[in-house]
Amino acid sequence: MTAYPPARISHPETGEVADPRVEALVNEVIGRVADKWTMLILEVLAEHGETRFTRVGELVGGISQKMLTQTLRQMERDGLVVRTVHPVIPPKVEYRLTDLGFTLAEAFCGVWTWAEANIDRIEAARAAFDARK
Repeated sequence: MTAYPPARISHPETGEVADPRVEALVNEVIGRVADKWTMLILEVLAEHGETRFTRVGELVGGISQKMLTQTLRQMERDGLVVRTVHPVIPPKVEYRLTDLGFTLAEAFCGVWTWAEANIDRIEAARAAFDARK
């Protein structure tokens, strides 16, 4: 059993201290999806459905085979993807999002919507900041 430090966050509505397991999971999930590869793989699998390993890499673009393998393994461990190995030669390995993976992809669609709605404001703020230097 893992020992968790006391939670630092309180529930925004009730003020009750958060379950330290939930806080740890939130921190892990944010760290995982903040990783650009996880987000891009989520997007590829949500858009293309079950996809071969090599095709996932092609669609993501710029990812090494090692990083693709590591990211997919972690996503599989977290229950976000299912890995299917077909007993053929050469081996055929496919990945697809689980229901849990789809819900995470949907949750982070809001980030895309927010970015689209605010890109001009962000770029203006960056330009103003850079001009002050």
